[in-house]
Amino acid sequence: MDFARSQKTDDFIAPDFYGVDELLSEEQLLVRASVRDFCKKEISPIIEDAAQQAKFPLFLVKKMGEMGLFGPVIPEIYGGMGADYITYGLMMQELERVDSGIRSTASVQGSLVMFPIFEYGSEEQRLKYLPALAAGERLGSFGLTEPDFGSNPGGMRCHFYEEGDHLVLNGSKTWISNAPFCDLAVVWARNEEGRIKGLIVERGMEGFSTPEIKNKWSLRASATGELVFDHVRVPKANLLPGADGLRAPLRCLDNARYGISWGAVGAAMDCYETARKYALERIQFDRPIASFQLVQKKLAEFLTEITKAQLLTWKLGKNKNEGAATSSQISMAKRNNVAMALNIAREARQILGGNGITGEYPIMRHMANLESVVTYEGTHDIHLLILGQEITGIPAFK
Repeated sequence: MDFARSQKTDDFIAPDFYGVDELLSEEQLLVRASVRDFCKKEISPIIEDAAQQAKFPLFLVKKMGEMGLFGPVIPEIYGGMGADYITYGLMMQELERVDSGIRSTASVQGSLVMFPIFEYGSEEQRLKYLPALAAGERLGSFGLTEPDFGSNPGGMRCHFYEEGDHLVLNGSKTWISNAPFCDLAVVWARNEEGRIKGLIVERGMEGFSTPEIKNKWSLRASATGELVFDHVRVPKANLLPGADGLRAPLRCLDNARYGISWGAVGAAMDCYETARKYALERIQFDRPIASFQLVQKKLAEFLTEITKAQLLTWKLGKNKNEGAATSSQISMAKRNNVAMALNIAREARQILGGNGITGEYPIMRHMANLESVVTYEGTHDIHLLILGQEITGIPAFK
Protein backbone atom coordinates (compact mmCIF):
# COMPACT_ATOMS: atom_id res chain seq x y z
CA MET A 1 0.00 0.00 0.00
CA ASP A 2 1.29 3.44 -0.94
CA PHE A 3 1.19 6.34 1.49
CA ALA A 4 1.72 9.99 0.64
CA ARG A 5 5.08 11.12 1.98
CA SER A 6 5.24 14.39 3.87
CA GLN A 7 7.60 17.02 2.55
CA LYS A 8 8.31 18.28 6.07
CA THR A 9 11.69 17.39 7.53
CA ASP A 10 11.69 15.56 10.85
CA ASP A 11 14.30 17.58 12.75
CA PHE A 12 13.36 16.32 16.22
CA ILE A 13 15.93 16.83 18.99
CA ALA A 14 15.14 15.18 22.31
CA PRO A 15 15.21 17.26 25.49
CA ASP A 16 17.72 16.10 28.11
CA PHE A 17 17.66 18.76 30.81
CA TYR A 18 19.30 16.61 33.51
CA GLY A 19 21.91 15.00 31.27
CA VAL A 20 20.34 11.55 31.45
CA ASP A 21 22.36 10.61 28.36
CA GLU A 22 25.43 10.61 30.60
CA LEU A 23 23.92 7.59 32.36
CA LEU A 24 23.72 5.63 29.12
CA SER A 25 26.42 3.41 27.63
CA GLU A 26 27.98 4.11 24.26
CA GLU A 27 26.20 1.09 22.82
CA GLN A 28 22.83 2.28 24.14
CA LEU A 29 23.38 5.70 22.59
CA LEU A 30 24.38 4.17 19.26
CA VAL A 31 21.29 1.96 19.14
CA ARG A 32 19.04 4.89 20.01
CA ALA A 33 20.65 7.02 17.31
CA SER A 34 20.14 4.32 14.67
CA VAL A 35 16.48 3.83 15.65
CA ARG A 36 15.88 7.59 15.66
CA ASP A 37 17.37 7.84 12.20
CA PHE A 38 15.22 4.93 11.01
CA CYS A 39 12.08 6.58 12.41
CA LYS A 40 12.88 9.90 10.77
CA LYS A 41 13.51 8.33 7.37
CA GLU A 42 10.97 5.50 7.24
CA ILE A 43 8.07 6.35 9.58
CA SER A 44 7.77 10.12 10.02
CA PRO A 45 7.19 10.86 6.30
CA ILE A 46 4.20 8.50 6.01
CA ILE A 47 2.68 8.32 9.49
CA GLU A 48 0.25 11.23 9.13
CA ASP A 49 -1.18 9.83 5.91
CA ALA A 50 -1.43 6.35 7.43
CA ALA A 51 -3.34 7.78 10.40
CA GLN A 52 -5.62 9.88 8.22
CA GLN A 53 -6.42 6.84 6.08
CA ALA A 54 -6.70 4.58 9.15
CA LYS A 55 -4.40 2.10 7.41
CA PHE A 56 -1.66 0.03 9.02
CA PRO A 57 1.65 0.44 7.13
CA LEU A 58 2.28 -3.29 6.93
CA PHE A 59 5.41 -2.82 4.82
CA LEU A 60 7.17 -1.43 7.90
CA VAL A 61 7.06 -4.79 9.70
CA LYS A 62 9.88 -6.31 7.66
CA LYS A 63 11.94 -3.13 7.95
CA MET A 64 11.41 -3.04 11.71
CA GLY A 65 12.58 -6.63 11.91
CA GLU A 66 15.71 -5.77 9.96
CA MET A 67 16.35 -2.97 12.47
CA GLY A 68 16.16 -5.40 15.38
CA LEU A 69 13.08 -3.71 16.83
CA PHE A 70 11.30 -6.98 17.56
CA GLY A 71 12.35 -8.78 20.73
CA PRO A 72 15.76 -7.11 21.13
CA VAL A 73 16.26 -8.66 24.58
CA ILE A 74 15.79 -12.17 23.16
CA PRO A 75 19.12 -14.05 22.82
CA GLU A 76 20.84 -13.93 19.45
CA ILE A 77 20.48 -17.69 18.92
CA TYR A 78 16.74 -17.09 18.48
CA GLY A 79 17.10 -14.00 16.29
CA GLY A 80 17.17 -11.29 18.96
CA MET A 81 19.96 -8.86 19.83
CA GLY A 82 20.59 -10.06 23.37
CA ALA A 83 20.22 -6.40 24.38
CA ASP A 84 19.58 -5.07 27.89
CA TYR A 85 16.28 -3.54 29.00
CA ILE A 86 17.42 0.08 28.91
CA THR A 87 18.30 -0.39 25.24
CA TYR A 88 14.88 -1.91 24.68
CA GLY A 89 13.24 1.03 26.46
CA LEU A 90 15.12 3.55 24.35
CA MET A 91 13.95 1.78 21.19
CA MET A 92 10.33 1.96 22.33
CA GLN A 93 10.79 5.63 23.20
CA GLU A 94 11.96 6.43 19.68
CA LEU A 95 9.12 4.45 18.08
CA GLU A 96 6.41 6.10 20.16
CA ARG A 97 7.95 9.47 19.51
CA VAL A 98 6.67 9.03 15.97
CA ASP A 99 3.50 7.05 16.78
CA SER A 100 2.02 5.01 19.62
CA GLY A 101 0.49 2.54 17.17
CA ILE A 102 3.83 1.69 15.61
CA ARG A 103 5.32 1.19 19.06
CA SER A 104 2.36 -1.04 19.89
CA THR A 105 3.24 -3.28 16.95
CA ALA A 106 6.76 -3.70 18.32
CA SER A 107 5.58 -4.15 21.93
CA VAL A 108 3.12 -6.87 21.00
CA GLN A 109 5.61 -8.69 18.79
CA GLY A 110 8.46 -8.58 21.31
CA SER A 111 6.89 -8.57 24.77
CA LEU A 112 3.61 -10.40 24.20
CA VAL A 113 4.44 -12.92 21.47
CA MET A 114 8.19 -13.57 21.46
CA PHE A 115 8.63 -13.31 25.24
CA PRO A 116 6.06 -16.01 26.15
CA ILE A 117 7.40 -18.34 23.46
CA PHE A 118 10.94 -17.80 24.78
CA GLU A 119 9.98 -17.96 28.45
CA TYR A 120 7.32 -20.70 28.41
CA GLY A 121 7.86 -22.48 25.12
CA SER A 122 9.80 -25.63 24.28
CA GLU A 123 13.14 -25.44 22.51
CA GLU A 124 11.43 -26.68 19.35
CA GLN A 125 8.89 -23.85 19.57
CA ARG A 126 11.61 -21.25 20.15
CA LEU A 127 13.58 -22.35 17.11
CA LYS A 128 10.46 -22.67 14.96
CA TYR A 129 8.89 -19.30 15.69
CA LEU A 130 11.30 -16.78 17.23
CA PRO A 131 13.76 -16.16 14.34
CA ALA A 132 10.96 -15.45 11.87
CA LEU A 133 9.18 -13.16 14.35
CA ALA A 134 12.42 -11.31 15.13
CA ALA A 135 13.09 -10.77 11.42
CA GLY A 136 9.60 -9.41 10.79
CA GLU A 137 8.90 -12.30 8.44
CA ARG A 138 5.93 -13.27 10.60
CA LEU A 139 3.66 -11.00 12.64
CA GLY A 140 2.16 -12.07 15.95
CA SER A 141 -0.66 -11.05 18.26
CA PHE A 142 -1.53 -11.72 21.90
CA GLY A 143 -4.96 -12.98 22.89
CA LEU A 144 -5.94 -12.28 26.49
CA THR A 145 -8.71 -9.63 26.59
CA GLU A 146 -12.22 -10.91 25.91
CA PRO A 147 -15.45 -9.05 25.09
CA ASP A 148 -16.65 -9.44 28.70
CA PHE A 149 -13.30 -9.50 30.50
CA GLY A 150 -10.74 -6.71 30.23
CA SER A 151 -9.45 -5.62 33.63
CA ASN A 152 -10.48 -9.01 35.03
CA PRO A 153 -8.67 -11.49 32.76
CA GLY A 154 -9.17 -14.22 35.34
CA GLY A 155 -12.82 -14.39 34.29
CA MET A 156 -11.95 -15.56 30.78
CA ARG A 157 -14.32 -17.96 29.02
CA CYS A 158 -12.11 -18.97 26.09
CA HIS A 159 -11.50 -22.69 26.54
CA PHE A 160 -10.24 -25.86 24.90
CA TYR A 161 -10.51 -29.60 25.29
CA GLU A 162 -8.38 -32.50 24.13
CA GLU A 163 -9.27 -34.57 21.13
CA GLY A 164 -6.61 -37.04 20.03
CA ASP A 165 -3.42 -35.20 19.07
CA HIS A 166 -5.20 -31.84 19.04
CA LEU A 167 -6.71 -29.26 21.35
CA VAL A 168 -10.09 -27.91 20.24
CA LEU A 169 -10.28 -24.18 20.99
CA ASN A 170 -13.46 -22.11 21.29
CA GLY A 171 -14.13 -18.50 22.26
CA SER A 172 -12.99 -15.04 21.22
CA LYS A 173 -10.61 -12.26 22.11
CA THR A 174 -11.04 -8.56 21.35
CA TRP A 175 -9.06 -5.33 21.12
CA ILE A 176 -6.09 -7.29 19.81
CA SER A 177 -3.27 -5.29 18.20
CA ASN A 178 -1.91 -6.78 14.95
CA ALA A 179 -4.82 -9.24 14.78
CA PRO A 180 -6.05 -8.52 11.24
CA PHE A 181 -2.60 -9.21 9.77
CA CYS A 182 -1.13 -11.67 12.26
CA ASP A 183 0.42 -14.92 11.09
CA LEU A 184 0.10 -16.44 14.55
CA ALA A 185 -1.33 -15.60 17.96
CA VAL A 186 -0.33 -16.54 21.49
CA VAL A 187 -3.74 -17.25 23.00
CA TRP A 188 -4.66 -17.77 26.64
CA ALA A 189 -7.52 -20.15 27.39
CA ARG A 190 -8.77 -22.57 30.02
CA ASN A 191 -8.29 -26.31 29.79
CA GLU A 192 -10.84 -28.86 30.95
CA GLU A 193 -9.64 -28.48 34.55
CA GLY A 194 -10.07 -24.70 34.36
CA ARG A 195 -6.33 -23.94 34.33
CA ILE A 196 -5.18 -21.07 32.13
CA LYS A 197 -2.73 -22.19 29.44
CA GLY A 198 -1.02 -20.62 26.45
CA LEU A 199 -1.43 -21.91 22.90
CA ILE A 200 0.13 -20.86 19.61
CA VAL A 201 -2.63 -20.55 17.03
CA GLU A 202 -1.57 -20.11 13.41
CA ARG A 203 -3.39 -18.43 10.56
CA GLY A 204 -4.89 -20.98 8.24
CA MET A 205 -6.17 -23.24 11.01
CA GLU A 206 -9.78 -24.00 10.21
CA GLY A 207 -12.23 -22.00 12.32
CA PHE A 208 -9.71 -19.24 13.16
CA SER A 209 -10.64 -15.75 11.96
CA THR A 210 -9.42 -12.22 12.72
CA PRO A 211 -12.06 -9.56 11.89
CA GLU A 212 -10.81 -5.98 12.04
CA ILE A 213 -12.21 -3.36 14.43
CA LYS A 214 -12.94 -0.28 12.34
CA ASN A 215 -13.97 3.34 12.94
CA LYS A 216 -11.35 4.00 15.62
CA TRP A 217 -10.51 7.57 16.59
CA SER A 218 -7.28 6.35 18.20
CA LEU A 219 -4.31 4.24 17.07
CA ARG A 220 -5.50 4.73 13.51
CA ALA A 221 -2.16 3.65 12.03
CA SER A 222 -2.30 0.40 14.02
CA ALA A 223 -4.30 -2.69 13.09
CA THR A 224 -6.76 -3.76 15.80
CA GLY A 225 -9.14 -6.67 15.65
CA GLU A 226 -10.62 -9.79 17.18
CA LEU A 227 -9.42 -13.38 17.42
CA VAL A 228 -12.33 -15.75 16.91
CA PHE A 229 -12.07 -19.50 17.52
CA ASP A 230 -14.79 -21.82 16.27
CA HIS A 231 -13.70 -25.36 17.08
CA VAL A 232 -10.13 -24.61 16.02
CA ARG A 233 -8.01 -27.74 16.09
CA VAL A 234 -4.61 -26.77 17.50
CA PRO A 235 -1.84 -29.42 17.57
CA LYS A 236 -0.83 -30.35 21.10
CA ALA A 237 2.72 -29.44 20.07
CA ASN A 238 1.54 -25.80 20.04
CA LEU A 239 0.79 -25.75 23.76
CA LEU A 240 3.33 -23.69 25.72
CA PRO A 241 4.63 -26.28 28.21
CA GLY A 242 5.91 -23.81 30.80
CA ALA A 243 2.78 -21.65 31.12
CA ASP A 244 0.32 -22.56 33.85
CA GLY A 245 -2.11 -20.14 35.44
CA LEU A 246 -2.82 -16.43 35.10
CA ARG A 247 0.64 -15.47 36.33
CA ALA A 248 2.14 -16.39 32.94
CA PRO A 249 0.22 -13.84 30.80
CA LEU A 250 0.54 -11.23 33.55
CA ARG A 251 4.33 -11.54 33.37
CA CYS A 252 4.08 -10.87 29.65
CA LEU A 253 2.02 -7.77 30.38
CA ASP A 254 4.71 -6.56 32.79
CA ASN A 255 7.21 -6.57 29.95
CA ALA A 256 4.83 -4.72 27.65
CA ARG A 257 3.97 -2.16 30.33
CA TYR A 258 7.65 -1.57 30.89
CA GLY A 259 8.08 -0.70 27.21
CA ILE A 260 5.03 1.57 27.33
CA SER A 261 6.51 3.54 30.23
CA TRP A 262 9.44 4.42 27.97
CA GLY A 263 7.33 4.91 24.86
CA ALA A 264 5.04 7.46 26.49
CA VAL A 265 8.07 9.64 27.25
CA GLY A 266 8.80 9.70 23.52
CA ALA A 267 5.27 10.91 22.72
CA ALA A 268 5.56 13.60 25.40
CA MET A 269 8.93 14.72 24.01
CA ASP A 270 7.50 15.09 20.52
CA CYS A 271 4.58 17.19 21.76
CA TYR A 272 6.90 19.36 23.87
CA GLU A 273 9.38 19.93 21.05
CA THR A 274 6.61 20.69 18.56
CA ALA A 275 5.03 23.22 20.92
CA ARG A 276 8.37 24.82 21.80
CA LYS A 277 9.30 25.40 18.17
CA TYR A 278 5.83 26.63 17.29
CA ALA A 279 5.79 29.08 20.21
CA LEU A 280 9.06 30.60 19.04
CA GLU A 281 7.80 31.04 15.47
CA ARG A 282 4.18 32.07 16.05
CA ILE A 283 3.82 35.87 16.24
CA GLN A 284 0.89 37.48 18.04
CA PHE A 285 0.67 41.05 19.35
CA ASP A 286 3.95 41.74 17.53
CA ARG A 287 5.94 39.17 19.49
CA PRO A 288 6.44 35.39 19.55
CA ILE A 289 3.94 33.70 21.82
CA ALA A 290 6.91 32.03 23.56
CA SER A 291 7.47 35.42 25.23
CA PHE A 292 4.20 35.24 27.15
CA GLN A 293 4.20 34.01 30.73
CA LEU A 294 1.44 31.41 30.36
CA VAL A 295 3.14 29.76 27.39
CA GLN A 296 6.46 29.70 29.26
CA LYS A 297 4.66 28.19 32.26
CA LYS A 298 3.35 25.36 30.08
CA LEU A 299 6.75 24.68 28.49
CA ALA A 300 8.52 24.73 31.85
CA GLU A 301 6.02 22.25 33.26
CA PHE A 302 6.37 20.00 30.19
CA LEU A 303 10.14 19.87 30.56
CA THR A 304 9.91 19.22 34.30
CA GLU A 305 7.52 16.29 33.89
CA ILE A 306 9.50 14.79 31.01
CA THR A 307 12.72 15.00 33.04
CA LYS A 308 11.08 13.25 36.01
CA ALA A 309 9.77 10.52 33.70
CA GLN A 310 13.20 10.05 32.10
CA LEU A 311 14.77 9.43 35.50
CA LEU A 312 11.92 7.12 36.52
CA THR A 313 12.30 4.93 33.44
CA TRP A 314 16.09 4.88 33.61
CA LYS A 315 16.03 3.59 37.20
CA LEU A 316 13.28 1.10 36.33
CA GLY A 317 15.48 -0.10 33.47
CA LYS A 318 18.37 -0.57 35.88
CA ASN A 319 16.10 -2.58 38.15
CA LYS A 320 14.90 -4.65 35.20
CA ASN A 321 18.45 -5.40 34.09
CA GLU A 322 19.24 -6.60 37.61
CA GLY A 323 16.09 -8.73 37.80
CA ALA A 324 14.79 -6.53 40.60
CA ALA A 325 11.92 -4.65 38.91
CA THR A 326 8.58 -5.47 40.54
CA SER A 327 5.14 -5.46 38.95
CA SER A 328 4.10 -2.54 41.14
CA GLN A 329 7.16 -0.52 40.10
CA ILE A 330 6.25 -1.11 36.47
CA SER A 331 2.65 -0.12 37.20
CA MET A 332 3.81 3.16 38.72
CA ALA A 333 5.95 4.01 35.69
CA LYS A 334 3.28 3.05 33.15
CA ARG A 335 0.58 4.98 34.98
CA ASN A 336 2.64 8.09 35.66
CA ASN A 337 4.29 8.39 32.27
CA VAL A 338 1.21 7.82 30.15
CA ALA A 339 -0.84 10.30 32.20
CA MET A 340 2.05 12.77 31.96
CA ALA A 341 2.25 12.39 28.18
CA LEU A 342 -1.50 12.73 27.74
CA ASN A 343 -1.56 15.92 29.81
CA ILE A 344 1.35 17.38 27.84
CA ALA A 345 -0.37 16.53 24.56
CA ARG A 346 -3.54 18.31 25.66
CA GLU A 347 -1.71 21.41 26.91
CA ALA A 348 0.65 21.50 23.93
CA ARG A 349 -2.33 21.44 21.57
CA GLN A 350 -3.54 24.64 23.24
CA ILE A 351 -0.23 26.35 22.47
CA LEU A 352 -0.79 25.58 18.79
CA GLY A 353 -4.36 26.85 18.93
CA GLY A 354 -6.51 25.78 16.00
CA ASN A 355 -3.46 24.61 14.07
CA GLY A 356 -2.98 21.94 16.71
CA ILE A 357 -5.93 19.89 15.49
CA THR A 358 -4.59 19.47 11.96
CA GLY A 359 -2.40 16.76 10.52
CA GLU A 360 0.25 19.37 9.82
CA TYR A 361 1.39 18.77 13.37
CA PRO A 362 1.56 15.48 15.33
CA ILE A 363 0.02 16.63 18.60
CA MET A 364 -3.64 15.74 18.02
CA ARG A 365 -2.61 12.30 16.73
CA HIS A 366 -0.48 11.73 19.83
CA MET A 367 -3.35 12.88 22.05
CA ALA A 368 -5.83 10.52 20.44
CA ASN A 369 -3.35 7.63 20.55
CA LEU A 370 -2.58 8.19 24.21
CA GLU A 371 -6.28 7.88 25.04
CA SER A 372 -5.85 4.22 24.10
CA VAL A 373 -2.48 3.82 25.79
CA VAL A 374 -3.87 5.14 29.08
CA THR A 375 -6.46 2.33 28.93
CA TYR A 376 -4.69 -0.72 27.50
CA GLU A 377 -2.19 -2.95 29.32
CA GLY A 378 -3.99 -2.06 32.55
CA THR A 379 -6.11 1.07 32.87
CA HIS A 380 -4.97 4.19 34.71
CA ASP A 381 -7.20 3.28 37.67
CA ILE A 382 -6.24 -0.40 37.75
CA HIS A 383 -2.57 0.55 38.07
CA LEU A 384 -3.57 2.87 40.90
CA LEU A 385 -5.16 -0.08 42.69
CA ILE A 386 -2.09 -2.25 42.06
CA LEU A 387 -0.05 0.38 43.88
CA GLY A 388 -2.71 0.61 46.57
CA GLN A 389 -2.45 -3.11 47.20
CA GLU A 390 1.34 -2.85 47.35
CA ILE A 391 1.08 -0.06 49.93
CA THR A 392 -1.62 -1.57 52.14
CA GLY A 393 -1.44 -5.28 51.43
CA ILE A 394 -5.19 -5.20 50.75
CA PRO A 395 -6.52 -5.91 47.23
CA ALA A 396 -9.32 -3.52 46.24
CA PHE A 397 -10.28 -5.28 43.02
CA LYS A 398 -13.19 -7.21 44.55
